[in-house]
Amino acid sequence: MGNCLDSSAKVDSSSHSPHANSGSSASNVSSNTSRSTGPSGRSTNSYSTGSSSLGSSLPTQPRTEGEILSSPNLKAFSFNELKNATKNFRPDSLLGEGGFGRVFKGWIDETTLTASRPGSGIVVAVKKLKPEGFQGHKEWLTEVNYLGQLSHPNLVLLVGYCLEGENRLLVYEFMPKGSLENHLFRRGAQPLTWAIRMKVAVGAAKGLNFLHEAKSQVIYRDFKAANILLDAEFNAKLSDFGLAKAGPTGDNTHVTTKVMGTQGYAAPEYIATGLLTAKSDVYSFGVVLLELISGRRAMDNSNGGVEYSLVDWAKPYLDDKRKLFRIMDTKLGGQYPQKGALAAASLALQCLNPDAKLRPKMSEVLVTLEQLESAAKPGGKHTQMESPRGRHSSGVQKSSVRFGQDRPLGNITPGASPLPSYSKSPRVR
Repeated sequence: MGNCLDSSAKVDSSSHSPHANSGSSASNVSSNTSRSTGPSGRSTNSYSTGSSSLGSSLPTQPRTEGEILSSPNLKAFSFNELKNATKNFRPDSLLGEGGFGRVFKGWIDETTLTASRPGSGIVVAVKKLKPEGFQGHKEWLTEVNYLGQLSHPNLVLLVGYCLEGENRLLVYEFMPKGSLENHLFRRGAQPLTWAIRMKVAVGAAKGLNFLHEAKSQVIYRDFKAANILLDAEFNAKLSDFGLAKAGPTGDNTHVTTKVMGTQGYAAPEYIATGLLTAKSDVYSFGVVLLELISGRRAMDNSNGGVEYSLVDWAKPYLDDKRKLFRIMDTKLGGQYPQKGALAAASLALQCLNPDAKLRPKMSEVLVTLEQLESAAKPGGKHTQMESPRGRHSSGVQKSSVRFGQDRPLGNITPGASPLPSYSKSPRVR
């Protein structure tokens, strides 16, 4: 994991090393923490989704490591405290693991935030980085930098951190429903209803819009299903800010940076040029929206080991109401509104526009999604999507198009620095 940066080191929110799928499910405070507060009084409960504010105004100049780690919003845990909180990182406390390291369930006192006996106090998720993992010290510090300052209902709450020698840990609120990725793709997972999918999309859009509209804009840079965590009521929160970067300032229209992220989600212009804008995040959002619609991964290699792009495969069907059913997630069992599905597909297509300037802003995306969420609720006006060929006797529409088979595609090859390979997201308990 490299040497620690000294107190004079600065973080400008850029990241130059791979950052793994934190997967997960590992980052946040359970629904039984409604009265809990962080070190400076930041509430760890499920916030009302209407609020949108910065915990403190983000500074325009890079901060030193010492300034970042002295945040009044965060608790500095000792390594022994976190050992006690997680039962010495025992296997039965493991929530998940990935290229970055492991995530453990822990318990802390609701008032003092010190380690407590398992089953007492509040539940937290403790991410323990491994020295040889994908996430280096700079990414770790970037996450502390942003989550130590930002506060929003749709951003995961960082309770504190530990930095002792080579030990780097982060303590988050616990998200009992885990990651969106696991709900969509994990074998045996209970299928999400259309209404829940729209709720998740709205929550994630609110988090992303908050970052983009902040006085000091933040570009998330690694928006994907694995980084969207869900609380007990399926409220979505963004996690993993290791690749986040400060947006352009002054007359600048973009930020130039090394290409990092996850293959299948990164915007084509960013891959080709390294030029990063908020519209790069919008593209990634379009990919996740497409995953919600289709139930398929952004990149799929299940067909003979060859990877295929979901975007390239699905695009021809997104604006065709007669063919859209071919790419809809069969796990929905046909239970989705015709107009709502078509509107969501059309929105995804706009977000995936090859011309970044023509993509909508996240604020515009959010308006449309809120309308779709409202229509999807019980009592909302909608009609069921019928296959032009009729409904199968099972009630489940059978797609006539096989992903990666009718439309063979090669691997995506970035035009700039290659995107790193990512391990599968950790399992969630």
